Amino acid sequence: MAPAAASASASLAATAPHHALAPPRASVSVAAAGRNSGLSVSVGVRPVPGISVVNSQRRRMVAAAAATEMAPAARGEGGGKPFVDEMRAVAMRLHTKDQAREGEKEPQAPPVARWEPTVEGYLRFLVDSKLVFQTLEDIVDRAAVPWYAEFRNTGLERSEPLKKDLEWFTEQGHTIPEPTAAGTAYASYLEELSEEDPQAFICHFYNVYFAHTAGGRMIGKKVAEKILDKKELEFYKWEGTLSQLLQNVRTTLNQVASSWSREEKDHCLEETEKSFAYSGDLLRQIFT
Repeated sequence: MAPAAASASASLAATAPHHALAPPRASVSVAAAGRNSGLSVSVGVRPVPGISVVNSQRRRMVAAAAATEMAPAARGEGGGKPFVDEMRAVAMRLHTKDQAREGEKEPQAPPVARWEPTVEGYLRFLVDSKLVFQTLEDIVDRAAVPWYAEFRNTGLERSEPLKKDLEWFTEQGHTIPEPTAAGTAYASYLEELSEEDPQAFICHFYNVYFAHTAGGRMIGKKVAEKILDKKELEFYKWEGTLSQLLQNVRTTLNQVASSWSREEKDHCLEETEKSFAYSGDLLRQIFT
C-alpha cells in the first residue's frame, strides 16, 4: 500500500504550527513486513502536540505500511540519501520486530488472521476510504500549492475502483452507509493541511497510498477469505505494473522534497505517526 526525523518515541512537535483537528484517538493500522511474513498489530499511546493525554486507556493499534512495496528508493541527486528513504525509515520504526528488523514497537494485540470482520464494518471502511482517496485526488487536482500537480494521474488513484466496489455491494443487496466520523475527520484534516501545511500533507499522501499497496492488500486478502468468498475487489487492483507506479511516485517525491529545507523535511517526517493514527481509525471499522 506508501509518504513523513522522528522515531516512534519522538515528539510530534513540529517546526511549523500544528492543527487543532487531531485529538488523541485510539486507532488501528496494519502492515506486513514482507512477502512471506504474517500480519500483526501493535498498540501504543500516541501523543498529540499541545494536548495532554490524561487517559492511559486511550490507546491506538498502529503498524506502518509494509516493506513489501515500501522499498528504498534510488540514491538521490549528488549521492545523498533520497528523502523517500527517510520517510520509509520513520515508518518502519513503527513496525514491531516481527514485522520488520527496523521495528521498535512491541506487539500487544492479536494478528489480523484472528480478526473477525463483518460485511457491515468492511463497508464502513470502504466508504471512509473512498472519501479519503477522493479528497487526496481533489487536492492534487486543484493544486493550491503548484507542485501538488506533480502528483496527478499517478496510477495509484483509488476513488474510481472503490466506486465500482460499492456498486457491486449494492448489487448484492447491501445498503451502503454514509461516511463515519473517522472518515470525515480525516478528509477535513487533509483539506486543512493541504492549504496550510504542504509538507505535513505530503506525509499523509505518501503513507496512505504506499500503505494501501502493501499491508492494505494483505488485509484485503484476509478479509475476502473470511467474508467475501475470496472475491478480489477493484480496490486492490491497479492498471500497469504496481512496482513501477510506486517508483514513479518515489521519484517525484524526491524531486519535490529536494527544494525543501532540512526544517521542512523534519516537519514532514514528524507527521508520520499522526498519519498512522488517522488511517488506523478507518481500519478499525473493519472489525468493530
